[in-house]
Formats: sequence, structure tokens, C-alpha cells
Amino acid sequence: MDDRFNTFAGWALFAGIIALGGGIVASKMFHSERPEEMGYAIAGVEAEGEGGAAGPSLNTLLSKADVAKGEKVFAKCAACHTANQGGANGIGPNLFATLGEPIGQGKAGFAFSDALKKVGGNWTFEAMDKWLTSPRDFAPGTKMTFAGLGNAEDRANLIAWLNTQGSNLPLPAADAPAAAGADANAANAAEGADNAAAPANAAAPAK
Repeated sequence: MDDRFNTFAGWALFAGIIALGGGIVASKMFHSERPEEMGYAIAGVEAEGEGGAAGPSLNTLLSKADVAKGEKVFAKCAACHTANQGGANGIGPNLFATLGEPIGQGKAGFAFSDALKKVGGNWTFEAMDKWLTSPRDFAPGTKMTFAGLGNAEDRANLIAWLNTQGSNLPLPAADAPAAAGADANAANAAEGADNAAAPANAAAPAK
């Protein structure tokens, strides 16, 4: 009886070792980690870090900007800035007639940061758009604590409204859309190249 029991116990122990070893081998062979690079593209799925198509250009947004909406956006700035003619400087400078002026200068002696003074140039529409997007990126080290406006349409509306406050620069026209026939012309050019490379159909006359 003892011999038979020992035999059964031995086989049970052996089977357990086999099962455990098989599980370890299987876990090494098969795993659920996502590969670093997908083997094939899946429609509608973007790779991590890829963004969508760029929106309308600044010129296009300014050409159809809503000044009234821009005034409402300025409410976010009113705690630090005035924009009326003769308005006092506060935490930030008065912004009357700012567009077109030199960056980091004037404004009744306002103490601009050295970081902004070093930028140079004038407050163009493009410069103002970059400043409003991220003051810290536009002038690293600036005293401006405002994080920026992430919405491009809000920035365009605000710039258009600021322009009415003493600057009155002509707004740009919208960018022209891409030519509708550009793709067709490219296709025709490729077809012409293929035809030129094809062998002649007619055989040379016999002599």
C-alpha cells in the first residue's frame, strides 16, 4: 500500500513540475505588449504625438475677425492692462496704439523686462499672435505671467480689437486657397513622362 501511494505521489509531483515549467515557457513565448512600431496602418488611428491638420492661417482669421468678440476676450487682460487713449499703466502697460509700435519700448516709461526688450522689431500682427499664444516662448524670461491664449480664433479677434484702439492698421486679406487644378496638372505631367519613356509603337522600315 505504501509503495502504491508513493508511486502516485511521485507522478503527481512530476505532473505539477511539468505544468509549472510549461506555463513559464508559454509566458516567454507569448506576451501582450504593444510593439514599438505597428506592422500595418489602421484607418482612422493616428500614431502617438501626431496632430491633425493645421487650421486657417492668421491672415485668414484676421480677415474675418469679430471685433466685438475680441473685446470680450480682452476682459481676460483688463486686470493688468488698459487700452484707452491716455489710460494709465498698471501691472502691464497701457495698450493704446500698440500694434505697429516697437516691442518693449515707450508706454510712458513702463518698466519692460529685459527679455522683451531684446526681442526687437515692431508689434506686427504675427508678433502679437506669437506673444498671445505664449508670452514665455516669445520672450523667455518675461515678467508676463499670463499663460497665453490657445484658441487661434480668440487671438485673431483680440488682435483685431486691439487694432481699433489707436493703431488702425489695414488688416490682411485672406490667403488664397490652393489652386484646384494643381493636382490635375501634376497628374498630367506624370502621364506625359510615362508616355515619353514608353517604347515606340512603330517599327523601323526594313532596308
